[in-house]
Amino acid sequence: MYILFIGNTYATDKAKTKPETKPIPEAQQFVSEHKGRFNGQNINYTVTAGETYLRDKNGQETASIFTFAYTKNEKNQQARPVTFIWNGGPGSASTWLHMGAFGPKRVKVPSDAQFPGTPPYPILDTSESILDVSDLVFIDPVGTGFSRALGEHKSKEFWGLQQDAASMAAFIRTWITANGRWNSPRFLLGESYGTTRAAAVAKILEKDLSISLNGIVFISQALDYQGSSPYVKDNIIAHITYLPTMAAAAVYHGKINPKPENLESFLSQARAFATDELMPALFKGNTIDTATHNHIRDRLAHFTGLTPSYIDRAQLRIQGFHFAKELLRDKGLSIGLLDARYTIDEVDNLKATPDHDAGVAISPAFNSALMSYIRSDLGVDWDRTYLAPADDELSDQWSWRTAPINTAWEPTYVNTAHDLSKALRINPALKVLVASGYYDLVTPFFDAEYTLNRHGIKAEQIQYQYYHGGHAMYVNETARVDLLRDTRAFILQQTK
Repeated sequence: MYILFIGNTYATDKAKTKPETKPIPEAQQFVSEHKGRFNGQNINYTVTAGETYLRDKNGQETASIFTFAYTKNEKNQQARPVTFIWNGGPGSASTWLHMGAFGPKRVKVPSDAQFPGTPPYPILDTSESILDVSDLVFIDPVGTGFSRALGEHKSKEFWGLQQDAASMAAFIRTWITANGRWNSPRFLLGESYGTTRAAAVAKILEKDLSISLNGIVFISQALDYQGSSPYVKDNIIAHITYLPTMAAAAVYHGKINPKPENLESFLSQARAFATDELMPALFKGNTIDTATHNHIRDRLAHFTGLTPSYIDRAQLRIQGFHFAKELLRDKGLSIGLLDARYTIDEVDNLKATPDHDAGVAISPAFNSALMSYIRSDLGVDWDRTYLAPADDELSDQWSWRTAPINTAWEPTYVNTAHDLSKALRINPALKVLVASGYYDLVTPFFDAEYTLNRHGIKAEQIQYQYYHGGHAMYVNETARVDLLRDTRAFILQQTK
Protein backbone atom coordinates (compact mmCIF):
# COMPACT_ATOMS: atom_id res chain seq x y z
CA MET A 1 0.00 0.00 0.00
CA TYR A 2 1.22 3.51 -0.78
CA ILE A 3 0.19 6.88 0.64
CA LEU A 4 -0.67 9.92 -1.47
CA PHE A 5 -0.06 13.44 -0.20
CA ILE A 6 -2.82 15.81 -1.34
CA GLY A 7 -2.55 19.39 -0.12
CA ASN A 8 -2.68 19.22 3.66
CA THR A 9 -4.47 15.86 3.84
CA TYR A 10 -3.40 12.28 3.52
CA ALA A 11 -5.40 9.64 1.62
CA THR A 12 -4.75 5.99 0.95
CA ASP A 13 -5.56 4.05 -2.20
CA LYS A 14 -8.32 2.41 -0.15
CA ALA A 15 -10.21 5.71 -0.15
CA LYS A 16 -10.44 5.50 -3.93
CA THR A 17 -11.81 1.98 -3.94
CA LYS A 18 -15.55 1.49 -3.99
CA PRO A 19 -16.86 -0.65 -1.17
CA GLU A 20 -17.62 -4.16 -2.26
CA THR A 21 -21.26 -4.78 -3.05
CA LYS A 22 -22.67 -7.91 -1.49
CA PRO A 23 -23.84 -10.44 -4.06
CA ILE A 24 -27.59 -10.53 -4.51
CA PRO A 25 -28.98 -13.85 -3.25
CA GLU A 26 -31.53 -15.97 -5.04
CA ALA A 27 -35.11 -14.74 -4.66
CA GLN A 28 -36.75 -16.17 -1.56
CA GLN A 29 -39.83 -18.36 -2.08
CA PHE A 30 -42.18 -20.06 0.37
CA VAL A 31 -44.59 -22.41 -1.44
CA SER A 32 -47.44 -24.26 0.24
CA GLU A 33 -50.50 -26.25 -0.85
CA HIS A 34 -54.00 -25.60 0.49
CA LYS A 35 -57.65 -26.36 -0.08
CA GLY A 36 -60.79 -24.46 0.80
CA ARG A 37 -64.44 -23.96 -0.06
CA PHE A 38 -65.31 -20.64 -1.66
CA ASN A 39 -68.80 -19.65 -2.78
CA GLY A 40 -69.82 -23.29 -2.78
CA GLN A 41 -66.79 -24.58 -4.71
CA ASN A 42 -64.07 -26.85 -3.32
CA ILE A 43 -60.75 -25.46 -4.53
CA ASN A 44 -57.20 -26.74 -4.27
CA TYR A 45 -54.76 -23.87 -4.53
CA THR A 46 -51.07 -23.03 -4.21
CA VAL A 47 -49.76 -20.10 -2.22
CA THR A 48 -46.42 -18.68 -3.35
CA ALA A 49 -45.19 -16.17 -0.82
CA GLY A 50 -42.01 -14.82 -2.29
CA GLU A 51 -39.87 -12.32 -4.08
CA THR A 52 -39.98 -11.22 -7.70
CA TYR A 53 -36.88 -9.32 -8.79
CA LEU A 54 -37.25 -6.24 -10.96
CA ARG A 55 -34.38 -5.65 -13.38
CA ASP A 56 -33.12 -2.70 -15.40
CA LYS A 57 -32.66 -2.84 -19.19
CA ASN A 58 -29.22 -4.36 -18.65
CA GLY A 59 -30.66 -7.23 -16.65
CA GLN A 60 -29.35 -6.00 -13.30
CA GLU A 61 -31.56 -6.46 -10.25
CA THR A 62 -33.04 -3.23 -8.90
CA ALA A 63 -35.69 -4.27 -6.39
CA SER A 64 -37.37 -7.20 -4.72
CA ILE A 65 -41.18 -7.13 -4.76
CA PHE A 66 -42.67 -9.54 -2.24
CA THR A 67 -46.10 -10.93 -2.97
CA PHE A 68 -48.58 -13.46 -1.71
CA ALA A 69 -49.90 -15.22 -4.83
CA TYR A 70 -52.93 -17.52 -4.54
CA THR A 71 -53.34 -19.63 -7.67
CA LYS A 72 -55.93 -22.33 -8.26
CA ASN A 73 -54.49 -25.72 -9.20
CA GLU A 74 -55.83 -26.39 -12.69
CA LYS A 75 -54.45 -27.26 -16.09
CA ASN A 76 -55.76 -24.33 -18.13
CA GLN A 77 -54.39 -21.39 -16.15
CA GLN A 78 -54.27 -19.16 -19.25
CA ALA A 79 -58.06 -18.81 -19.13
CA ARG A 80 -58.06 -18.09 -15.41
CA PRO A 81 -58.36 -14.41 -14.37
CA VAL A 82 -55.70 -12.94 -12.10
CA THR A 83 -56.26 -9.93 -9.84
CA PHE A 84 -53.33 -7.80 -8.69
CA ILE A 85 -54.12 -6.29 -5.28
CA TRP A 86 -52.43 -3.57 -3.27
CA ASN A 87 -53.27 -1.20 -0.44
CA GLY A 88 -52.38 2.47 -0.31
CA GLY A 89 -50.56 4.89 1.94
CA PRO A 90 -48.38 5.55 0.10
CA GLY A 91 -46.41 3.23 2.30
CA SER A 92 -48.91 0.53 3.19
CA ALA A 93 -48.34 -3.19 2.81
CA SER A 94 -51.22 -5.30 1.46
CA THR A 95 -52.17 -6.39 4.99
CA TRP A 96 -55.61 -4.77 4.99
CA LEU A 97 -57.06 -6.23 1.83
CA HIS A 98 -55.24 -9.50 2.44
CA MET A 99 -56.54 -10.13 5.95
CA GLY A 100 -59.69 -8.02 5.84
CA ALA A 101 -61.55 -9.07 2.74
CA PHE A 102 -60.01 -10.84 -0.24
CA GLY A 103 -57.63 -13.45 1.14
CA PRO A 104 -58.86 -16.96 2.03
CA LYS A 105 -58.33 -16.15 5.72
CA ARG A 106 -59.40 -13.04 7.58
CA VAL A 107 -59.15 -11.48 10.99
CA LYS A 108 -62.42 -10.90 12.80
CA VAL A 109 -62.98 -7.48 14.35
CA PRO A 110 -66.26 -6.05 15.68
CA SER A 111 -68.65 -4.91 12.93
CA ASP A 112 -70.13 -2.18 15.09
CA ALA A 113 -66.98 -0.03 15.30
CA GLN A 114 -66.07 -1.11 18.81
CA PHE A 115 -62.50 -1.54 20.09
CA PRO A 116 -61.23 -4.92 18.84
CA GLY A 117 -59.70 -5.90 22.15
CA THR A 118 -56.36 -7.60 22.71
CA PRO A 119 -54.67 -10.76 21.34
CA PRO A 120 -55.40 -13.41 20.41
CA TYR A 121 -57.54 -12.20 17.51
CA PRO A 122 -59.79 -14.73 15.73
CA ILE A 123 -58.56 -15.79 12.27
CA LEU A 124 -61.42 -17.26 10.23
CA ASP A 125 -61.97 -18.85 6.83
CA THR A 126 -63.22 -16.44 4.18
CA SER A 127 -65.75 -18.59 2.37
CA GLU A 128 -66.85 -15.56 0.31
CA SER A 129 -63.36 -14.91 -1.13
CA ILE A 130 -63.29 -14.37 -4.89
CA LEU A 131 -60.67 -17.13 -5.25
CA ASP A 132 -63.28 -19.22 -7.03
CA VAL A 133 -63.31 -16.77 -9.97
CA SER A 134 -59.80 -15.27 -9.93
CA ASP A 135 -56.26 -15.94 -8.79
CA LEU A 136 -55.07 -13.30 -6.32
CA VAL A 137 -51.67 -11.59 -6.09
CA PHE A 138 -51.24 -9.35 -3.03
CA ILE A 139 -48.40 -6.91 -3.67
CA ASP A 140 -46.18 -5.04 -1.19
CA PRO A 141 -44.39 -2.09 -2.89
CA VAL A 142 -40.74 -1.29 -2.10
CA GLY A 143 -40.32 -0.17 1.51
CA THR A 144 -43.37 -2.10 2.72
CA GLY A 145 -43.75 -5.69 3.84
CA PHE A 146 -40.69 -7.71 2.82
CA SER A 147 -40.04 -5.65 -0.36
CA ARG A 148 -36.68 -3.90 -0.63
CA ALA A 149 -34.32 -2.19 -3.08
CA LEU A 150 -31.44 -4.42 -4.21
CA GLY A 151 -27.70 -4.04 -4.75
CA GLU A 152 -26.54 -0.45 -5.10
CA HIS A 153 -30.09 0.80 -5.56
CA LYS A 154 -31.84 2.80 -2.84
CA SER A 155 -35.45 2.51 -1.77
CA LYS A 156 -35.91 6.23 -2.46
CA GLU A 157 -35.62 5.47 -6.18
CA PHE A 158 -39.04 3.79 -5.95
CA TRP A 159 -40.72 6.26 -3.60
CA GLY A 160 -42.69 8.64 -5.75
CA LEU A 161 -45.95 8.95 -7.64
CA GLN A 162 -44.41 8.10 -11.01
CA GLN A 163 -41.61 5.87 -9.75
CA ASP A 164 -43.99 3.69 -7.76
CA ALA A 165 -46.39 3.29 -10.70
CA ALA A 166 -43.52 2.35 -13.01
CA SER A 167 -42.26 -0.32 -10.59
CA MET A 168 -45.72 -1.83 -10.15
CA ALA A 169 -46.29 -1.98 -13.91
CA ALA A 170 -42.86 -3.58 -14.33
CA PHE A 171 -43.74 -6.11 -11.65
CA ILE A 172 -46.97 -7.09 -13.41
CA ARG A 173 -45.14 -7.60 -16.71
CA THR A 174 -42.45 -9.65 -14.95
CA TRP A 175 -45.00 -11.77 -13.05
CA ILE A 176 -47.20 -12.64 -16.01
CA THR A 177 -44.08 -13.54 -18.00
CA ALA A 178 -42.60 -15.75 -15.29
CA ASN A 179 -45.93 -17.46 -14.66
CA GLY A 180 -47.07 -17.86 -18.26
CA ARG A 181 -50.12 -15.62 -17.79
CA TRP A 182 -49.88 -13.25 -20.75
CA ASN A 183 -53.25 -14.38 -22.08
CA SER A 184 -55.08 -14.44 -18.73
CA PRO A 185 -57.82 -11.89 -18.01
CA ARG A 186 -56.28 -9.23 -15.74
CA PHE A 187 -57.67 -6.97 -13.03
CA LEU A 188 -56.22 -4.30 -10.75
CA LEU A 189 -57.69 -3.80 -7.27
CA GLY A 190 -56.49 -1.01 -5.02
CA GLU A 191 -57.56 0.78 -1.87
CA SER A 192 -57.06 4.51 -1.12
CA TYR A 193 -53.67 5.56 -2.53
CA GLY A 194 -53.83 2.14 -4.16
CA THR A 195 -56.49 3.64 -6.45
CA THR A 196 -54.17 6.56 -7.25
CA ARG A 197 -51.57 3.95 -8.16
CA ALA A 198 -54.02 1.77 -10.11
CA ALA A 199 -55.01 4.62 -12.43
CA ALA A 200 -51.37 5.46 -13.15
CA VAL A 201 -50.42 1.80 -13.62
CA ALA A 202 -53.38 1.24 -15.95
CA LYS A 203 -52.15 3.98 -18.26
CA ILE A 204 -48.61 2.55 -18.33
CA LEU A 205 -49.88 -0.97 -19.03
CA GLU A 206 -52.34 0.06 -21.73
CA LYS A 207 -50.29 2.80 -23.41
CA ASP A 208 -46.64 1.87 -22.94
CA LEU A 209 -46.48 -1.89 -22.37
CA SER A 210 -49.39 -3.12 -24.55
CA ILE A 211 -50.81 -5.08 -21.63
CA SER A 212 -54.59 -4.92 -21.69
CA LEU A 213 -56.76 -4.99 -18.59
CA ASN A 214 -60.27 -6.42 -18.16
CA GLY A 215 -61.23 -4.30 -15.15
CA ILE A 216 -60.17 -2.13 -12.24
CA VAL A 217 -61.66 -2.07 -8.74
CA PHE A 218 -61.31 1.13 -6.72
CA ILE A 219 -61.93 0.76 -2.99
CA SER A 220 -62.14 4.21 -1.35
CA GLN A 221 -61.24 6.15 -4.48
CA ALA A 222 -58.49 8.80 -4.34
CA LEU A 223 -57.59 10.04 -7.81
CA ASP A 224 -58.00 13.82 -7.67
CA TYR A 225 -56.88 14.93 -4.21
CA GLN A 226 -58.60 18.32 -4.28
CA GLY A 227 -61.87 16.68 -3.27
CA SER A 228 -60.24 14.78 -0.40
CA SER A 229 -58.10 17.58 1.07
CA PRO A 230 -60.37 19.40 3.57
CA TYR A 231 -57.41 20.76 5.51
CA VAL A 232 -56.23 22.99 2.63
CA LYS A 233 -57.37 26.55 3.28
CA ASP A 234 -59.58 28.11 0.61
CA ASN A 235 -60.34 24.72 -1.00
CA ILE A 236 -64.02 25.20 -1.80
CA ILE A 237 -64.32 21.81 -3.52
CA ALA A 238 -63.71 19.85 -0.31
CA HIS A 239 -66.58 21.67 1.41
CA ILE A 240 -68.84 20.27 -1.30
CA THR A 241 -67.46 16.73 -1.55
CA TYR A 242 -67.41 16.19 2.23
CA LEU A 243 -70.95 17.30 3.02
CA PRO A 244 -72.79 14.03 2.19
CA THR A 245 -70.31 12.01 4.30
CA MET A 246 -70.77 14.43 7.19
CA ALA A 247 -74.52 13.96 6.79
CA ALA A 248 -74.13 10.17 6.94
CA ALA A 249 -72.00 10.42 10.10
CA ALA A 250 -74.49 12.78 11.73
CA VAL A 251 -77.31 10.31 11.08
CA TYR A 252 -75.23 7.41 12.41
CA HIS A 253 -74.51 9.22 15.68
CA GLY A 254 -78.09 10.36 16.21
CA LYS A 255 -77.49 14.06 15.58
CA ILE A 256 -80.23 14.46 12.96
CA ASN A 257 -83.73 14.85 14.43
CA PRO A 258 -86.03 13.44 13.40
CA LYS A 259 -83.90 10.56 12.10
CA PRO A 260 -84.35 10.17 8.31
CA GLU A 261 -86.45 7.16 7.36
CA ASN A 262 -84.13 6.37 4.45
CA LEU A 263 -80.40 7.15 4.60
CA GLU A 264 -79.85 6.97 0.84
CA SER A 265 -82.66 9.46 0.21
CA PHE A 266 -81.25 11.83 2.84
CA LEU A 267 -77.80 11.62 1.24
CA SER A 268 -79.27 12.36 -2.18
CA GLN A 269 -80.75 15.52 -0.70
CA ALA A 270 -77.34 16.37 0.79
CA ARG A 271 -75.69 15.94 -2.63
CA ALA A 272 -78.24 18.23 -4.26
CA PHE A 273 -77.90 20.89 -1.58
CA ALA A 274 -74.09 20.78 -1.76
CA THR A 275 -73.95 21.31 -5.52
CA ASP A 276 -77.01 23.45 -6.15
CA GLU A 277 -76.93 25.76 -3.12
CA LEU A 278 -73.78 25.49 -1.00
CA MET A 279 -71.27 25.71 -3.84
CA PRO A 280 -72.75 28.92 -5.37
CA ALA A 281 -72.97 30.46 -1.90
CA LEU A 282 -69.32 29.75 -1.09
CA PHE A 283 -68.25 30.99 -4.50
CA LYS A 284 -69.85 34.37 -3.75
CA GLY A 285 -67.77 34.77 -0.58
CA ASN A 286 -68.52 37.93 1.39
CA THR A 287 -70.87 39.27 -1.30
CA ILE A 288 -73.56 36.81 -0.19
CA ASP A 289 -76.68 38.53 1.17
CA THR A 290 -77.89 37.97 4.73
CA ALA A 291 -81.01 36.03 3.81
CA THR A 292 -79.05 33.57 1.66
CA HIS A 293 -76.37 33.23 4.36
CA ASN A 294 -78.97 32.34 6.97
CA HIS A 295 -80.68 29.87 4.65
CA ILE A 296 -77.41 28.08 3.87
CA ARG A 297 -76.46 28.07 7.57
CA ASP A 298 -79.75 26.48 8.60
CA ARG A 299 -79.58 23.87 5.84
CA LEU A 300 -76.03 23.01 6.86
CA ALA A 301 -77.25 22.56 10.42
CA HIS A 302 -80.01 20.29 9.09
CA PHE A 303 -77.56 18.04 7.22
CA THR A 304 -74.61 18.03 9.65
CA GLY A 305 -76.20 18.16 13.10
CA LEU A 306 -73.94 21.06 14.04
CA THR A 307 -75.30 24.19 15.71
CA PRO A 308 -76.10 27.29 13.66
CA SER A 309 -73.77 29.31 15.88
CA TYR A 310 -70.82 27.03 15.06
CA ILE A 311 -71.62 27.22 11.35
CA ASP A 312 -71.76 31.01 11.61
CA ARG A 313 -68.32 31.05 13.25
CA ALA A 314 -67.04 28.76 10.49
CA GLN A 315 -68.39 31.20 7.88
CA LEU A 316 -70.38 28.34 6.28
CA ARG A 317 -67.13 26.44 5.65
CA ILE A 318 -67.22 23.22 7.65
CA GLN A 319 -63.84 21.57 7.31
CA GLY A 320 -64.12 17.78 7.31
CA PHE A 321 -61.55 17.14 10.05
CA HIS A 322 -63.01 19.93 12.20
CA PHE A 323 -66.35 18.17 11.86
CA ALA A 324 -64.80 14.99 13.29
CA LYS A 325 -63.94 16.88 16.47
CA GLU A 326 -67.08 19.01 16.67
CA LEU A 327 -69.93 16.56 16.04
CA LEU A 328 -69.77 14.88 19.49
CA ARG A 329 -67.87 17.60 21.35
CA ASP A 330 -70.74 17.85 23.84
CA LYS A 331 -69.95 14.25 24.84
CA GLY A 332 -66.18 14.78 24.91
CA LEU A 333 -65.70 12.44 21.94
CA SER A 334 -64.08 12.67 18.51
CA ILE A 335 -65.25 10.52 15.62
CA GLY A 336 -62.94 8.60 13.31
CA LEU A 337 -61.59 9.95 10.05
CA LEU A 338 -61.05 6.63 8.31
CA ASP A 339 -64.36 5.44 9.70
CA ALA A 340 -66.70 7.98 11.28
CA ARG A 341 -68.57 5.24 13.13
CA TYR A 342 -65.66 4.94 15.59
CA THR A 343 -65.27 7.30 18.53
CA ILE A 344 -62.42 8.13 20.89
CA ASP A 345 -62.26 10.00 24.18
CA GLU A 346 -59.32 12.37 23.77
CA VAL A 347 -57.56 14.33 26.50
CA ASP A 348 -57.88 17.74 24.86
CA ASN A 349 -61.52 18.58 24.18
CA LEU A 350 -60.74 22.12 23.02
CA LYS A 351 -58.69 21.37 19.92
CA ALA A 352 -60.15 22.02 16.47
CA THR A 353 -59.23 18.61 15.02
CA PRO A 354 -58.67 15.13 16.49
CA ASP A 355 -55.23 14.24 17.82
CA HIS A 356 -55.74 10.61 16.97
CA ASP A 357 -57.84 8.81 14.37
CA ALA A 358 -60.24 6.54 16.22
CA GLY A 359 -60.53 4.40 13.09
CA VAL A 360 -56.98 3.03 13.40
CA ALA A 361 -57.92 1.05 16.51
CA ILE A 362 -58.10 -2.12 14.41
CA SER A 363 -54.51 -1.89 13.09
CA PRO A 364 -52.91 -4.15 15.76
CA ALA A 365 -55.45 -6.88 15.05
CA PHE A 366 -54.62 -6.88 11.33
CA ASN A 367 -50.85 -6.89 11.86
CA SER A 368 -50.96 -9.62 14.50
CA ALA A 369 -53.25 -11.81 12.42
CA LEU A 370 -51.14 -11.48 9.27
CA MET A 371 -47.86 -12.29 10.98
CA SER A 372 -49.40 -15.29 12.72
CA TYR A 373 -51.08 -16.56 9.55
CA ILE A 374 -48.11 -16.30 7.18
CA ARG A 375 -45.87 -18.15 9.62
CA SER A 376 -48.26 -20.89 10.75
CA ASP A 377 -50.20 -21.48 7.51
CA LEU A 378 -47.88 -20.29 4.74
CA GLY A 379 -44.57 -21.36 6.29
CA VAL A 380 -42.95 -17.94 5.95
CA ASP A 381 -40.06 -18.26 8.40
CA TRP A 382 -37.66 -15.44 7.57
CA ASP A 383 -35.44 -13.17 9.61
CA ARG A 384 -36.34 -10.13 7.48
CA THR A 385 -38.61 -7.59 9.21
CA TYR A 386 -42.07 -7.24 7.68
CA LEU A 387 -42.57 -3.48 7.36
CA ALA A 388 -46.14 -2.62 8.35
CA PRO A 389 -46.13 0.35 8.85
CA ALA A 390 -43.63 1.07 6.10
CA ASP A 391 -39.98 2.05 6.21
CA ASP A 392 -39.91 5.06 8.54
CA GLU A 393 -38.22 7.23 5.89
CA LEU A 394 -40.76 6.56 3.15
CA SER A 395 -43.34 9.21 3.96
CA ASP A 396 -40.87 12.09 4.29
CA GLN A 397 -38.96 11.10 1.16
CA TRP A 398 -41.93 10.39 -1.10
CA SER A 399 -41.82 12.45 -4.31
CA TRP A 400 -45.07 13.85 -5.68
CA ARG A 401 -43.33 15.62 -8.58
CA THR A 402 -44.78 15.11 -12.04
CA ALA A 403 -42.00 17.02 -13.79
CA PRO A 404 -38.28 16.16 -14.09
CA ILE A 405 -36.06 17.32 -11.23
CA ASN A 406 -34.25 20.00 -13.19
CA THR A 407 -37.35 21.63 -14.64
CA ALA A 408 -39.75 24.19 -13.22
CA TRP A 409 -42.70 22.67 -11.39
CA GLU A 410 -45.56 24.34 -9.58
CA PRO A 411 -46.99 21.97 -6.95
CA THR A 412 -50.62 21.07 -7.47
CA TYR A 413 -53.15 18.58 -6.21
CA VAL A 414 -52.23 14.98 -6.96
CA ASN A 415 -54.42 13.79 -9.83
CA THR A 416 -54.23 10.51 -11.75
CA ALA A 417 -57.78 10.76 -13.09
CA HIS A 418 -56.31 11.86 -16.44
CA ASP A 419 -54.26 8.64 -16.50
CA LEU A 420 -57.41 6.61 -15.96
CA SER A 421 -59.20 8.57 -18.67
CA LYS A 422 -56.44 7.79 -21.16
CA ALA A 423 -56.45 4.07 -20.25
CA LEU A 424 -60.22 3.92 -20.69
CA ARG A 425 -59.99 5.63 -24.08
CA ILE A 426 -57.29 3.24 -25.26
CA ASN A 427 -59.30 0.24 -24.05
CA PRO A 428 -63.04 0.93 -24.44
CA ALA A 429 -63.88 -2.53 -23.04
CA LEU A 430 -62.20 -1.65 -19.74
CA LYS A 431 -64.58 -0.87 -16.87
CA VAL A 432 -64.12 0.35 -13.31
CA LEU A 433 -65.99 -0.73 -10.18
CA VAL A 434 -65.96 2.03 -7.53
CA ALA A 435 -66.61 0.87 -3.96
CA SER A 436 -67.19 3.60 -1.36
CA GLY A 437 -68.03 3.64 2.34
CA TYR A 438 -70.65 6.11 3.52
CA TYR A 439 -68.65 6.96 6.68
CA ASP A 440 -65.24 7.64 5.12
CA LEU A 441 -63.93 11.12 6.07
CA VAL A 442 -60.62 10.56 4.26
CA THR A 443 -61.85 9.69 0.76
CA PRO A 444 -65.53 10.72 0.75
CA PHE A 445 -67.92 8.91 -1.57
CA PHE A 446 -69.18 12.11 -3.17
CA ASP A 447 -65.61 12.92 -4.18
CA ALA A 448 -65.51 9.63 -6.12
CA GLU A 449 -68.58 10.76 -8.05
CA TYR A 450 -67.21 14.28 -8.54
CA THR A 451 -63.88 12.94 -9.83
CA LEU A 452 -65.04 10.13 -12.06
CA ASN A 453 -67.89 12.10 -13.61
CA ARG A 454 -65.30 14.50 -15.09
CA HIS A 455 -61.87 14.30 -16.77
CA GLY A 456 -63.31 12.98 -20.03
CA ILE A 457 -64.28 9.69 -18.37
CA LYS A 458 -67.26 8.00 -20.00
CA ALA A 459 -70.13 7.26 -17.62
CA GLU A 460 -70.80 3.81 -19.12
CA GLN A 461 -67.33 2.62 -18.06
CA ILE A 462 -67.86 3.39 -14.34
CA GLN A 463 -69.99 1.43 -11.86
CA TYR A 464 -70.64 2.71 -8.32
CA GLN A 465 -71.39 0.67 -5.19
CA TYR A 466 -71.90 2.01 -1.65
CA TYR A 467 -71.46 0.34 1.73
CA HIS A 468 -72.33 1.00 5.36
CA GLY A 469 -68.74 1.30 6.49
CA GLY A 470 -65.76 3.61 6.32
CA HIS A 471 -62.47 3.67 4.43
CA ALA A 472 -62.01 -0.06 5.02
CA MET A 473 -65.72 -0.78 4.71
CA TYR A 474 -65.05 -4.53 4.93
CA VAL A 475 -64.56 -4.40 8.71
CA ASN A 476 -68.35 -4.20 8.81
CA GLU A 477 -69.44 -7.80 8.26
CA THR A 478 -72.42 -6.98 6.06
CA ALA A 479 -70.37 -4.58 3.94
CA ARG A 480 -67.58 -7.17 3.61
CA VAL A 481 -69.92 -9.79 2.20
CA ASP A 482 -71.53 -7.25 -0.13
CA LEU A 483 -68.15 -5.99 -1.36
CA LEU A 484 -66.97 -9.51 -2.19
CA ARG A 485 -70.26 -10.30 -3.92
CA ASP A 486 -70.07 -7.14 -6.02
CA THR A 487 -66.40 -7.69 -6.92
CA ARG A 488 -67.08 -11.28 -7.89
CA ALA A 489 -70.00 -10.22 -10.11
CA PHE A 490 -67.79 -7.54 -11.72
CA ILE A 491 -65.06 -10.06 -12.58
CA LEU A 492 -67.61 -12.44 -14.08
CA GLN A 493 -69.15 -9.58 -16.04
CA GLN A 494 -65.77 -8.55 -17.46
CA THR A 495 -64.68 -12.08 -18.43
CA LYS A 496 -67.76 -13.25 -20.35
